[in-house]
Amino acid sequence: MVYFNTSSNLNKIMKIKYLALPIVGIFLLSLNEACTPSSGSEQPAAELQRLPVLTLRQQEVTTFDEYPAAIEGSKDIEIRPQVDGQLEHIYVDEGAYVQQGQPLFRINARMYTEQLNNAKAALAAAEANLANARLDVGKLTPLVKNQVVSDVQLDAALAAERVAEANVLQAKAMVESAQINLGYTIIEAPVSGYIGRIPFKMGSLVGTATPEPLTVLSEVRNVFAYFSLSENDFIRFKNRVAGSTIAEKISQLPAVELVLSDGSTYTQKGKVEMVSGQFDDRTGTITFRAAFPNEDGLLRSGNTGKVRIPTVSPSVILVPQEATFELQDKVFVFALADSNRVESRPIPVAGRSGTHYLVEHGVAPGDRIVYAGLDRLQDGTQIIPEPVAADSLLALRAAL
Repeated sequence: MVYFNTSSNLNKIMKIKYLALPIVGIFLLSLNEACTPSSGSEQPAAELQRLPVLTLRQQEVTTFDEYPAAIEGSKDIEIRPQVDGQLEHIYVDEGAYVQQGQPLFRINARMYTEQLNNAKAALAAAEANLANARLDVGKLTPLVKNQVVSDVQLDAALAAERVAEANVLQAKAMVESAQINLGYTIIEAPVSGYIGRIPFKMGSLVGTATPEPLTVLSEVRNVFAYFSLSENDFIRFKNRVAGSTIAEKISQLPAVELVLSDGSTYTQKGKVEMVSGQFDDRTGTITFRAAFPNEDGLLRSGNTGKVRIPTVSPSVILVPQEATFELQDKVFVFALADSNRVESRPIPVAGRSGTHYLVEHGVAPGDRIVYAGLDRLQDGTQIIPEPVAADSLLALRAAL
């Protein structure tokens, strides 16, 4: 039979337990310090993101403001009859180019020819009466001198002569009026230009009370493009353009371009000529007019497009839109600070040029901003910057 000394074994076990606890504690503490990075240490390089970084620079930039425009001929003239009658002949076709003085329409002239004949006959009768009145004055004058007849008879004859002279003048005026009306039966082009739509046909009854014109003649050797600016745009125009008066400011504006409805740019440049005297109280806009040469007749009244006004900014910073993000209606960039840590900065946008924002403050020349990967960043994130040259942005856009 084997006996164990229980108290002796228990003492040995307790001694081993008390010796093991400090060793385990030291091991756990060392493991914890190994797994926890110190507050002053940098992130391991293997965990940092490599992101493209663009260095900003200041430069001169030309931007364009575009405004919808309606095009009209320099002269859009409604052709209306000045006498009543039947439309007897139409000499031109719609869309034809006519020269000044060229016949366009003819109204039946028979009635006006008869009126002229009657006026001429009345003139002949008035001239005959005047001749008789002068004969009477001629006969009575010597008789009055010789005191054969009284002065009253001569005065009456002289009065009759003056009435006859007035009747002759009136008859001549009637002849002139009849000739004018007869001339109105042939309607001629007041200027050279293009014929518009002709709503009437031969045989139609037309006259001065006809509400619709016979046609509209457009002189389009030069055309006008009318466009409007809002009140804010107008204030910006006044503050930006040199000059003490509106006329001086308009004269300082550079040549403008016309973008047609298909997106193409008209080959000839124009010039802003005038601005309306008041704002339209319905739309809150003010109208400007730009003139464009149109020697080839490529533009017609009724065309639409956009007037493009260039603006030269001598010292601005271009920031690619891809390098920005929006937060609460503000535009931000991630700029590099110390230790290649990023910080968000708001940039007030002064304008746009293609795919770039124009920035006058918020960033400075020489600042570096992150170009791509913004969705993976937050303030204080450390990155490995990879410089991107401005001329390689296009290739980088394609790669992204």
